[in-house]
Amino acid sequence: MNLKGLYKAEEHRYDNGDALFVRCGCSGVMLPKVSLGFWHNFGSVDSYERSRAITHCAFDHGITHFDLANNYGPVNGSAEETLGRLMDDDFRPYRDELFIATKAGYEMWQGPYGNWGSRKSLMASLDQSLKRMHLDYVDLFYSHRYDPNTPLEETLQALVDIVHQGKALYIGISRWPLEALKIADKYLREHDVPLLIYQGRLNMLDRSPQDEGILDYCAEHGIGFISFSPLAQGLLTDRYLNGIPEDSRMAREHFLKHSMLTPELLAHLKQLNAHAEAQGKTLAEMALRWILEQKGVTSVLVGASSPEQLLKNLKCIAE
Repeated sequence: MNLKGLYKAEEHRYDNGDALFVRCGCSGVMLPKVSLGFWHNFGSVDSYERSRAITHCAFDHGITHFDLANNYGPVNGSAEETLGRLMDDDFRPYRDELFIATKAGYEMWQGPYGNWGSRKSLMASLDQSLKRMHLDYVDLFYSHRYDPNTPLEETLQALVDIVHQGKALYIGISRWPLEALKIADKYLREHDVPLLIYQGRLNMLDRSPQDEGILDYCAEHGIGFISFSPLAQGLLTDRYLNGIPEDSRMAREHFLKHSMLTPELLAHLKQLNAHAEAQGKTLAEMALRWILEQKGVTSVLVGASSPEQLLKNLKCIAE
């Protein structure tokens, strides 16, 4: 059934804005504390109507930030194609309310330019992404990972030029080491394109950005921070407390392996779950709120397989 043009966003979607939005670093950008990631559940293998229902639910509850990458799917590129279809069907009237991000840096096409952080790769990838998403520009473009073989100045100048060309409004970096982050921050400021945000994995099981000093640096220099994999791909939920469900990621041995769920980790997860229950919360709600309470954190990036799951994650936002 084609419902194109029939979607009308919830009129009161910003009524909870004071609780939902937070300033990103020292910029003028306000991001929702909970942002929607398109890593899973938005590819060509997924139901478009389910993807559509999730995005409707997100936007109707004030989630204006959609996070993508060129290789999200599967197949590669298909999450961006889904967003393009969503823009045409539902979200074109709301484009100026949305804050859409995409990235380049992981393998996307064959040959030496479909990967990493060369000027050729970043610019070609963004051009492809814009065509897939049916957009003239993105609000935020990331270098998806640090490239140890390309001169940093080449990567950074490409990002500067992308903004100057009007193809992105802001620049972010993801999973760069601290020393490279410092160089990027200095270079981008000197070229009048200040670094908006850093994306890194931060959760109750992986505190690397804190241990490495990245969160402190971002907080001290007015750079936002957004956490991906805040629930450790489902480990920080009740999903695996009583075994491995047949329909779970771990059962498919794709991103999560059986070997990860050691007796020690399971015991720790059960302990965390008991602590959450004592507070009247779910484990997921406690885990998301913990991230938002950390110094320097702007937003948590959640995936969702249904509107109901997304609404459960939104409970982490303190009233």
